[in-house]
Amino acid sequence: MQKKVVVLGGGTGLSFLLRGLKEYPLNISAIVAVSDDGQSSGRLREEFNTPAVGDVRRVLISLAETEPLFEELFNYRFKTTSDLNGHTVGNLLLTAMKNITGNMSDGIESLGKVLNLKGKVLPLTEDNVVLMGKMEDGSIIEGEHNITSSNKGIKEVYYKEKPIVNPEAINAVREADLIILSMGSVFTSIIPTLLCKELIKEIDNSKAPILYTCNMMTQPGETDNCNASHHIKILNKYLGKRKIDIIIANNGEINQELISKYETLEQKDQVLYDEENLKKMNIQTIADNFVLIEDDMIRHDRIKLSFYIYSVLIRG
Repeated sequence: MQKKVVVLGGGTGLSFLLRGLKEYPLNISAIVAVSDDGQSSGRLREEFNTPAVGDVRRVLISLAETEPLFEELFNYRFKTTSDLNGHTVGNLLLTAMKNITGNMSDGIESLGKVLNLKGKVLPLTEDNVVLMGKMEDGSIIEGEHNITSSNKGIKEVYYKEKPIVNPEAINAVREADLIILSMGSVFTSIIPTLLCKELIKEIDNSKAPILYTCNMMTQPGETDNCNASHHIKILNKYLGKRKIDIIIANNGEINQELISKYETLEQKDQVLYDEENLKKMNIQTIADNFVLIEDDMIRHDRIKLSFYIYSVLIRG
């Protein structure tokens, strides 16, 4: 019987990790944050009162077994002078299926059959949730897009109104052999999946190890100057009685010229692997060179990363 893995997160980090995991014989459930309110997702949320579809679209494509042309179609973004400008085909399809089936989960399941998914994609909630940010200067900012575009540091995030958690997400955590917090924006992709007491209670009751795939680069306004152990401390604040057991982190060097480019253009630095601090926290560490450069962008080697995750499961 295949081991059951539940992965929590959003954005490109979650979808990138899933592209590697689907190559292994695993039963995968992805719990996706739906608080994004920027660009196409934000406009569709406002018009159709729907959870954010952008991250769901990325995750669907990452788990799909379809022709590359279909992926290109799903991610195609219109460039026009009409109201279609900026919308992706996949976002429109997800919104349409949500309206046809009556809810996001059933819409995703229907599209999933067409895409031949190697796993389940579960929105955290069916509610049109609004993420709130309390900033380092004490100010309160409403909306994920406004939080991320602010130049103020984030102190904490929470939902404006308590959402109803997707029962399938709770069940996926209950049955999981491994709970993974994916790489990605800590405060706006990962933590939004940890803000619901029902899900945290299920994690507390689970005997499955909690594994975090640590970011390779910092996120401006979220994790500036944070090393690997800092990321653990931030995430542990939002977990319940149980905390992160295992971290997979990069200890490989990145070309200094590329690092300088990230620092200049995106205000991002490399996340340092501080092994001694992690040992003091009694965290099981798995470190290796995960650096992969694609199109002049720093990525994780997703196949190597997924191999280590699979090894954790095999060892039991």
